[in-house]
Amino acid sequence: MLRPGGLVNNINANGEAFRVPALPIEWNGASIGEGLKVPVLGADTSAVRSELEDQESSMTRVQDLYPDDRVSLREVGLRDGLQLVKTFPSTAAKQRWLREEHSAGVRHFEVGSFLPASTFPQFADVREIVRMVAALPGAHGIALALNERGVNEALASGVAEIASVVSATEEHSQANANRSRDQAIANVRRLCELRDASAHKPIVNAAISMALGCSIAGPVDPLEVIKLAEKCFEAGVDFVAVADTVGYAGPKQVGELTKAIVKMSGSRPVCVHLHDTRGMGIANASAALDAGARILDGSLGGLGGCPFAPGATGNVVFEDLVFLCESKGFATGIDIEKLVAVRSILRSEMPGEPLYGGLARAGLPDRKSGVAA
Repeated sequence: MLRPGGLVNNINANGEAFRVPALPIEWNGASIGEGLKVPVLGADTSAVRSELEDQESSMTRVQDLYPDDRVSLREVGLRDGLQLVKTFPSTAAKQRWLREEHSAGVRHFEVGSFLPASTFPQFADVREIVRMVAALPGAHGIALALNERGVNEALASGVAEIASVVSATEEHSQANANRSRDQAIANVRRLCELRDASAHKPIVNAAISMALGCSIAGPVDPLEVIKLAEKCFEAGVDFVAVADTVGYAGPKQVGELTKAIVKMSGSRPVCVHLHDTRGMGIANASAALDAGARILDGSLGGLGGCPFAPGATGNVVFEDLVFLCESKGFATGIDIEKLVAVRSILRSEMPGEPLYGGLARAGLPDRKSGVAA
């Protein structure tokens, strides 16, 4: 809710008295005083009221989709998981993948990217997949858009959430998107402007890639990541994600950075996106949960990787992530055995792609054996 720093008397153009919020203004625990234009004496305050109402409505939608009293697990296999594959599932197979995971209890799906189909044919059907998710009861779709063209296409698709990316290092920013970090922030700001002008106003998140170490530039200063997160909030995003894009870090670094981002995010949720390059994915996810993150990304079978991040391998295995959360006392609502069974679609559609996961190999602790990996 809106908690103004105080109220000041004002008089409108008709001589009627009213009161307006004085700066700083706190919105759900986060200061929004900077960048909020409060009218001068005698001006109409309806625009300010409208802006505050829009922000409150946005925060309510975010909290409805990502409640802070439970963990939300996002299946990113349909987007991040397919970035580097040589073969990819047909549209019908993707729809089956979605239906079966939804039947297992998964509710958050990153469904693809709005990128040129000539370069990324695996995402040519992203609009169909967006519609598919929207038709599933209680399901929430997320799509990546990296430029204004992609944002406009994402908005036209009606996708419920748009993701953007800001690199923690200049070197990766240039390699990944051919732009500086400042230009990436400007891109996020433009995305939020287009969101605000749109009819359905999707949620916007910004992932800070290479946040825990860069395979091009090396170690990353956590303070730089915090500054970038602050700039993303100033640009208008609803929440940020911390991404260990190449599996650079261990639990200590993940826990410390996550705790700092959770603190500065106030009542906004924090997402942590992990890769299992060095076998630390599940340990890092546990550290992120302990530090207060309540949104975690994973991909079925550990698919994934970044084409502009040397050494990047798959995401943390989604099935193992579910097991971790349940073992730590976080109810996910996901049937692990049903989830593991969905891997059969990947084996059929992408026989040359390796799949990973301890649960698929060994089964649940009360079972004698796992299923075919």
